Amino acid sequence: MNSSISSADHSAALAYLAAARKTHSQEALAKQLNFSARQIRRWENGEQLPPENIAAELQKFLNFGVPAATKGKFTFADLFAGIGGIRLAFEAIGGECVFTSEWDTFAQKSYAMNFSTDHVMNGDITQIHEDDIPDHDVLIGGFPCQPFSIAGVSKKNSLGKAHGFADETQGTLFFDVARIIAKKRPRAFMLENVKNLRSHDKGRTFDVIYKTLNEELGYHVTYSVIDGAHFVPQHRERIIIVGFRDEVDFDVKNIELPGKGDHVLSKIIHAKANEPFLEWDGSNYFDHSKKKVLDKYTLTDNLWLYLQNYKKKHSAAGNGFGFGLVTPESVTRTLSARYYKDGSEILFSQGAKKNPRRLTPRECARLMGFPDTFKINVSDTRAYKQFGNSVVVPVMEKVAQAMQPFILQEEVKKPRFVRAKV
Repeated sequence: MNSSISSADHSAALAYLAAARKTHSQEALAKQLNFSARQIRRWENGEQLPPENIAAELQKFLNFGVPAATKGKFTFADLFAGIGGIRLAFEAIGGECVFTSEWDTFAQKSYAMNFSTDHVMNGDITQIHEDDIPDHDVLIGGFPCQPFSIAGVSKKNSLGKAHGFADETQGTLFFDVARIIAKKRPRAFMLENVKNLRSHDKGRTFDVIYKTLNEELGYHVTYSVIDGAHFVPQHRERIIIVGFRDEVDFDVKNIELPGKGDHVLSKIIHAKANEPFLEWDGSNYFDHSKKKVLDKYTLTDNLWLYLQNYKKKHSAAGNGFGFGLVTPESVTRTLSARYYKDGSEILFSQGAKKNPRRLTPRECARLMGFPDTFKINVSDTRAYKQFGNSVVVPVMEKVAQAMQPFILQEEVKKPRFVRAKV
């Protein structure tokens, strides 16, 4: 066994191989990859680990049934790509993805199943030099913001320590966004993050981010918090940060949003009478012969009793911790990446005589605004994590649509002076 291959490389390679084998024979794969069919079988049977580059080779040669990518009206780089929620929005307005980075191998698997690409999916963005990223018109990404605090400049000066851009953002993933923008100078960027980014560390965290983008890098930056409930039956407030290199008449705060209240759970839960049969789902979530959600999503008696007692305990203590019970007319709490544990934040009522149930992964996809054409090819646990970490797709689409004319605008005013280069 080749011990030089990391477990992540091995996991990704086997995941792509399993996906490819659904539509390609061992002989066909062997021919394309320049290996013997016997060697392919050894990888599948676990007798040997595949070579380190096999995941990338499978990505380059296989689209897993996804139509070939077409050239777009503009190009974009997809950072912290997750399962591609933001990419869906920017492809919808004519964009062409030329670079993708996502560190989680299971998210990579979902991404590869749903998007065609002529470039290799990259992993940890902190390990990728900005010179190795192709030029692009727009940078997009839902960057994870690791908490950090900022000491006063005067204190740093007294200690002989550096301050400003190079020090304040060092060690955070925002630094990687900034260094790429500094090097590639895209026409625009769109970043998404949690609402609390605005208030973290009494606003100092966001102040560094804003000043870095606006003053250090010279971009015209606007931002706004948008609730997913404008588009889906879920309260999910996220900050959207948009920047343009040149001065344009755009402000994300001016985007017109539909009213809330029109989107309720009845529009996304499995319907007994007319639930569509999705070939890629099969009977993973819904039994079409019996016209009902699979029993495995209903909470066990023990778990349901535990959650009820937990809520009573905290209610008596005067706080609101506990499960969230919803009906077809509800708008849910925010779906989280921990939903797989007990589903407590969103439990769907099945009436007084039956325990409530979790939403199925397909319902979670719909709750996030993903179309039913989006294929789910991972375990329920992984699917819950992926959708809980993703974006509300219609929110991204609305922002992308508002940005489109300014992205494609040929004549713009002279770029602002950039004070500092990274």
